[in-house]
Amino acid sequence: MKEIILIDAGTGNLRSVQKALENVGASVTRTDDPEKILTAEQIVLPGVGAFGDFMAGLRARKLEAVIKEVVARGVPLLGICVGMQALFDVGEEMGEHAGLGLLRGRVLRFAENLSVKIPHTGWNQLEAAKDALLFNQVTDGAYVYFNHSYYCLPGNSSDVIATTNYGLQYACAVQRDNILGVQFHPEKSQAVGLQILKNFVEAK
Repeated sequence: MKEIILIDAGTGNLRSVQKALENVGASVTRTDDPEKILTAEQIVLPGVGAFGDFMAGLRARKLEAVIKEVVARGVPLLGICVGMQALFDVGEEMGEHAGLGLLRGRVLRFAENLSVKIPHTGWNQLEAAKDALLFNQVTDGAYVYFNHSYYCLPGNSSDVIATTNYGLQYACAVQRDNILGVQFHPEKSQAVGLQILKNFVEAK
């Protein structure tokens, strides 16, 4: 059974993510211990709440450099929701906050003139931009569950592997080499979400 390191930045309840990963066959270790994270074969970085608070939680635990080190070694990393947003350079939630800078781009608030409710909460369709490991056996147009007020604007369009439409067409999944992210919550997206997590867990 493959071990997944689930990084605990101190924000939010990670139990639903842990249970979903275990459901698809992973052995999950939830930790904020830098030494344990350095031994990881695969990492999941889930996040809820504000971008700045999340990054402050990582830095307080001395995890920022650790995450960059394991990613540089080629360890697969999956960011979920704020965990995906943290992959980028800068988040604009309640002021500007530096992200991990693993992917070029910024995290922006949905504009008030989009005539959609903020936060974006509920089910929306995936539109796959290109073939990607995460979407193996996932039908294009499948519904997944979102809950967020900010969205990612990648600096490199080639990093975008899926979009969704909520007032505007925006990137809801990204990948560059071993760095992956999803804005939606696969752990709350029923069978489709479990398949996406299974695809990540079973990645070589």
